[in-house]
Amino acid sequence: MALSMNFEKLFQQIAKIKIAIIGDVMLDTYWWGHVERISPEAPVPVVSFDKRDHRVGGAGNVALNAVSLGADVTVFSVIGDDDDAILLQALLSKNNISAYLLKSHERMTTNKTRIISRNQQMMRLDAETTGDLSAQEENNLIKAVGKYIKDKKPQVIILEDYNKGVLTEKVIAEIISLCRKNNIIIAVDPKRKNFFAYNQADIFKPNMKEVKEGLNLLLDDTNLSALKNIHQQLHKKLQHKISLITLSEKGVFFQYGKNAKIVGSHVRNIADVSGAGDTVIAVAALVYAATKNVQLMAEVANIAGGLVCEEVGTVAINKERLVSECKMLLS
Repeated sequence: MALSMNFEKLFQQIAKIKIAIIGDVMLDTYWWGHVERISPEAPVPVVSFDKRDHRVGGAGNVALNAVSLGADVTVFSVIGDDDDAILLQALLSKNNISAYLLKSHERMTTNKTRIISRNQQMMRLDAETTGDLSAQEENNLIKAVGKYIKDKKPQVIILEDYNKGVLTEKVIAEIISLCRKNNIIIAVDPKRKNFFAYNQADIFKPNMKEVKEGLNLLLDDTNLSALKNIHQQLHKKLQHKISLITLSEKGVFFQYGKNAKIVGSHVRNIADVSGAGDTVIAVAALVYAATKNVQLMAEVANIAGGLVCEEVGTVAINKERLVSECKMLLS
């Protein structure tokens, strides 16, 4: 379905939006190498190290996608008091992302290290703390977000949950309450632990696996009728406005009121799906904040998620390429 839209004007509107991302910020580390032999010590490949690369991950990657589209971005999280925290802060600053990162002596900064050879991920090593924040850390984070809302008056806030303990039930409830009081759009990328804690969110964006786990569904067919039923089950529990469910290679599904549709994926050369969900939630939240057009939100977010899958590793969307693809596929 063609959408009548001036996409240059759309992204000019997005550049005026203030957005905050709250959740689990992490460091993505990539070790690139090449394999020429099997280890004599065990039946595993020996990777000869070539280079190391550090990128912003988790909620930080959502922020990176938002800033890539020109938005005014602030990220809030709790991290460790360690070397990875210093590196993470430097990366956020380098990418023009304002950050309130509360340091905790009781936590470590999440670092996902991927070992890659010939553009294929061979192994991932995770260093992380997954316990909930302390009561004091919760209060400090909520206070910081409240001050930001008062001072900056953002149009949209994204809650980005990776089950690392930052988005506790209290943090979620207090921030959604602040958003409701201040007429701020709230978008959610949930995980199973607090799946039904996001009451009255505007945009609820799980993937299909998370939906099945959250609703305890044994479902193979993801046709429109089944997805509409899922939206009704979610809405009964959450009283949210919009369901935006990513369907992997099948695209995305959205429903707002009685308006529901599966937006099919476009042909891509898939290299790596890491971070695609981060791109989808960032693009969806910003397009919706700029236009209030739910179908346009889903269509553009779907294109953006596919584009980043063509790159190896966690990467942010390229605005110029996204505009070009939207013109070609949606006009």
